[in-house]
Amino acid sequence: MTGIRDYNKLASDILHEVGGEENVSSFTRCATRLRLVLNETPAEAKRNVQSLSGVIAVVESGGQFQIVIGTHVADVFNAMSGLVKETGTTSQPKKTRKLDAVIATMSAVFAPIVYILAAAGILQGLLIVLGLIDIDIKTTGTFAVLNFMSWTPFAFLPVFIAITAARHFKCNPFIAVLCCCALISPDWTSLAARIAGGESINFLFFPLSETVYTSSVLPPLFLVWALSWFEHRVVKWVPEVVSPLFTPLICFVVIVPLTLIVIGPMTTWAALAVANGYNALFHAAPMLAAAVIGGIWQIIVIFGVHWGITPVIMANFDTQGHDSFQAYQTIAVIGQMAAVLGVFLKTRNARLKATSLSAGVTAIFGITEPAIYGVTLRFKKPFICGCIGGAIGAVVASLFGSLYYAYAALPGLFTLVNAISPDAPMSFIGELAGAGTTIVLTILMVQFVGFDDPVDEVESTSLASPPQTTSNAAGGQAIDILSPLKGEVLALESVADEVFAGKVMGDGIAIKPEEGKVVAPCNARVESLIASHHAIGLVCDNGAELLIHVGLNTVGLQGQYFRPLVKEGDVVKTGTPLLEFDKDRIEREGYDLTTPVLVVNSEDFTLTRYLSQGPIGIGMPLMSVTQSDAVGHVPAG
Repeated sequence: MTGIRDYNKLASDILHEVGGEENVSSFTRCATRLRLVLNETPAEAKRNVQSLSGVIAVVESGGQFQIVIGTHVADVFNAMSGLVKETGTTSQPKKTRKLDAVIATMSAVFAPIVYILAAAGILQGLLIVLGLIDIDIKTTGTFAVLNFMSWTPFAFLPVFIAITAARHFKCNPFIAVLCCCALISPDWTSLAARIAGGESINFLFFPLSETVYTSSVLPPLFLVWALSWFEHRVVKWVPEVVSPLFTPLICFVVIVPLTLIVIGPMTTWAALAVANGYNALFHAAPMLAAAVIGGIWQIIVIFGVHWGITPVIMANFDTQGHDSFQAYQTIAVIGQMAAVLGVFLKTRNARLKATSLSAGVTAIFGITEPAIYGVTLRFKKPFICGCIGGAIGAVVASLFGSLYYAYAALPGLFTLVNAISPDAPMSFIGELAGAGTTIVLTILMVQFVGFDDPVDEVESTSLASPPQTTSNAAGGQAIDILSPLKGEVLALESVADEVFAGKVMGDGIAIKPEEGKVVAPCNARVESLIASHHAIGLVCDNGAELLIHVGLNTVGLQGQYFRPLVKEGDVVKTGTPLLEFDKDRIEREGYDLTTPVLVVNSEDFTLTRYLSQGPIGIGMPLMSVTQSDAVGHVPAG
């Protein structure tokens, strides 16, 4: 990676392109990015800043203008600090747009539980298939047990939302769970049934509605939001000596009735109104609804607003027992899966071929971010082909009246069985026809339309699996990188951050840690350790620059829960403890602790991975790094 010489000039150029000092509300940095909060974003700012020498990429996310610079970000940050007056970047509250706040909330609430819902959805799909194969199996106790298990997370969805929302809104999770459990109490369900039957029941002077809250999304979400506001004030009012008892009591007797009287009915009505609006379009013009969802769903994913549709889908399943949106949403996902596999088939660049195959496999399971950010959106035309293929495939499915009869938290190839219903035999056939059309059409379009294949790039990565003989020496010899953490190895493309997944910061691998300890993966010098202590930069004996970045967006913790054990300039040996962090507390704050281990200057080195996925312990071989100009042929394993 080319070094940046004139940091003052780069900082000045960035400041000019983003509208000057008066347009910068605040700015911070993490291990690789300069993060600006702008009052307004100039129209050409992203393109102009990205074209500056020394800038790797620009990402706009969560109300921040993030400039990816790399290991020299500290120098650029310091230069920026000398150009912007403190009044422009002090501790003023960060301005957050309402839309950004909504997106952040929906993501924080649903992302942690998506795999729980996905597991239950897959189990429902399998039970549907088993019921078609052997109708008598539905009368067995085994089927009955598995069936109620598959519905458990949906019946108790408000409890899951209470846990994740309490973490996001920073209120007592036990009070939140208590209040949400009251919403799904069988006694309330009985009261609601009596009200639905015509009986009038009041709480004090206020009439209660017939709304029930199992499988609901917005009522528990807004309940916890209201609780967070109310609880913080109750804590101030109640004497500290009795607060542990009376704070839960007061919150419980106020928030639950408030939800039953106001919050619950209003939010349920809002979700149903949006669902009814979509359903009206679907019934009036099913082909149009299919084309819109199949064509633009992955665009919605790019902007991070896809969690917002969950209440609509859940409302459809709750009121109708089926949903058309997910039938088309699945085909949109399959469109991007096919697009990235089309890139795999067409590219002559070995590194891109490996990246696209890995992203394609991930997309099979309904996770398309690595495919989008790492491949299809990067080359633009494959992304467009995937959207067109998704739109046409969804239209094909609509001609058969395809619907989903079980919820899919991660719609994808394996959830096609959710379209099976004994009462609608053409539903599954149509979903298969739509998915098949999308796969074939998208791959053909990618082959025909093509993209700017980087065939002339220097190939710097080999995915060889067998370990090579290495030695810790300079002069172009290979150096072993041992695992700095204990945990689960993941492909870098699967990391939920487009900069890391797209290898913008360099190639490498990721580890999901099981304990809060980081050690030196080789003999090295500590090159950088930023103030927030969540990332550490090392220079190995052969010149490879390593970055160990603990967690995603953990710069927001401002060093809380991290304890560095070394300082910049220290020379460390393999296995020297570098950093400790409180894993449990960081995760309770809602942060993803997936830790990328990157070779920042990977364009100058060949990486040989010893493990692409699976468990790993501290000190186990992770990869070897060899200077490219000193390497002949590295076997492909």
